[in-house]
Amino acid sequence: MFVTTRRNRNSTCPRYYAAGLLSLGLVIPLVVAAFEKSAVADEAIDKSAAFNWPTARGDAQSTGHAEQTLPDDLQVLWEYKADEAIETTPVVAGGRVFVSDVMGKIYAVDRETGKEIWKVDFDTGFLASPAVQSDHVVIGDIDGNVYNLDAATGKELWRKVTDGEIVGSAAFHGGNVLTTSQSGKLHCFRVKDGSEVWTYEANDQIRCSPTVAGDRTFLGGCDGQLHVIDLKTGTSVGKSFELGGPTGSTPCVVGNRAFLPIMDGSVYAFDWKAHKELWQHMDEERPQEYRNSAAVTGKLMVLSSQFKQVDALSVETGELKWRHTLRRRADASPVIAGKDVWIAATDGRLIRLALDDGTDEKWSYEIRGSFLAGPAIAGQQLFIADDDGIVRCFGIKNSKNESGADVTPPASSKVSFRGP
Repeated sequence: MFVTTRRNRNSTCPRYYAAGLLSLGLVIPLVVAAFEKSAVADEAIDKSAAFNWPTARGDAQSTGHAEQTLPDDLQVLWEYKADEAIETTPVVAGGRVFVSDVMGKIYAVDRETGKEIWKVDFDTGFLASPAVQSDHVVIGDIDGNVYNLDAATGKELWRKVTDGEIVGSAAFHGGNVLTTSQSGKLHCFRVKDGSEVWTYEANDQIRCSPTVAGDRTFLGGCDGQLHVIDLKTGTSVGKSFELGGPTGSTPCVVGNRAFLPIMDGSVYAFDWKAHKELWQHMDEERPQEYRNSAAVTGKLMVLSSQFKQVDALSVETGELKWRHTLRRRADASPVIAGKDVWIAATDGRLIRLALDDGTDEKWSYEIRGSFLAGPAIAGQQLFIADDDGIVRCFGIKNSKNESGADVTPPASSKVSFRGP
């Protein structure tokens, strides 16, 4: 039995503590020209964004959503073998793929060929994906260090030390970068020199990535709170939203709505501008345990649980639209790409489901190891890494898909790195 409760005011569920744990004649032509120029620029930006996946959840709002649908007959275009297991999502920017392994190495790989460009060893460990903005690759490690690397060469630009293990990816806002840690702190550093702008402190561990929407950032905490923080001041915007228990999931934001699952199986939707809870969903027969993050479009929210279930909920009402049962659980967060949902499971299967009903597997690929992190969708290609340290690029052999659309990054999407 699935229960969805719609809310018009804030409410608090019983707390659940789990262990371990976004002249007129002249003016008009000028205005039209300016508008057309702006539209062209916006189109170029949108097109560029479609060919990159610069953060673990794809965008600043952490939606895990790419607009494009991938070609039907995907093939492995190349494989790159890292030195150690990889438990993080690759990120894609500027014609390069960046990935981190569990023993402290960061790799830059050529997107077209899969050839290594550079590799840096920090002799630590990474459970967070890199995040890329312009020439900068920022990542935090299990010892609480935050590194800013030159994207072209891998050269360390600066390093900062925080108080706790970092498992969430960084997020950018203007000239600043945000990182969380299990000390319960959110740090805001200047990208150019690493100087600290401000620090925000929650009441318990923060295991998620910061989500950015406008001048706000959003954090789900082990303190059972959804924190909304002013990016200018680093202070809480009003009272935090109450959750029914702790969460390590990254919130996702679409417009004025924020969505977040928690460990005990509840899923929440909030209107963060009006500061009210919209609905709450739970499977009462067997509450689904959520250890990852949701993927969201304007209509559907897709989650995968520790009990092998992939559920799609209406973003309007929280009602269950469909359920797909996996062979084994998916620790990785789902990704939505156009008309499909992509699920990477612990049994080594990469699965493609139809977003509209999710009932049948449209395509699958199986490996001997496990997928512990979700894929990146960039252009007409999919990138994913496994616990054997293999990074794979899926696409089609020719440069155009069946509709004739170009599948290689346009010049406007390629970041101009300083180095080779």
